Amino acid sequence: MSDLPIVLAITGASGAPYAVRLLDVLARAHVPVELIVSSHGWRLLETEADVADEAALKVATGGDWSSVTVYPDTDRGAKPASGSHRTAGMVICPCSMGTVSAVAQGSSRSLVERAADVALKERRKLVLVPRETPLSLIHLRNLTAVTEAGAVVIPAAPGFYHRPTKIADLVDFVVQRIVDQFDLDLQLAPRWGG
Repeated sequence: MSDLPIVLAITGASGAPYAVRLLDVLARAHVPVELIVSSHGWRLLETEADVADEAALKVATGGDWSSVTVYPDTDRGAKPASGSHRTAGMVICPCSMGTVSAVAQGSSRSLVERAADVALKERRKLVLVPRETPLSLIHLRNLTAVTEAGAVVIPAAPGFYHRPTKIADLVDFVVQRIVDQFDLDLQLAPRWGG
């Protein structure tokens, strides 16, 4: 496991349980995390997970944030905005289609968008976790563009071969796929047994 931080951004697409669980898993494993939550991400966390602020998010993710550094989305001068700041890559979970569009176009209007732009230009891992459905042609073209630029798209679409019995099982299925992208040795969900 790398000592380099993973940049984790939470944006306003539905899917707060994925974001909370991912941060929980990373924090409990003491994986260095640079956390950015957009204004729409905070609204999402409150609406879907009853997490209204940073203190509540810390409680919801185990309470030990010794490996987590938080940056405001408005600070485009923060470390994740610079290519000279080394990271293991970035994950945007959940990733709104507006954020996908901004990344596809390289608009970089916020720290989330700039950090994603940096991940692409530095050829670092960039994982986008959209949860939109259905997808319009514009969505599909933007997802194609980010994939062609080097991003990995992991739709928040859990499988069912592991016979989930609760929502947490579905959430862990998707979070497992995300942490696998960063070669983290964490076992959250059963793997296909053949």
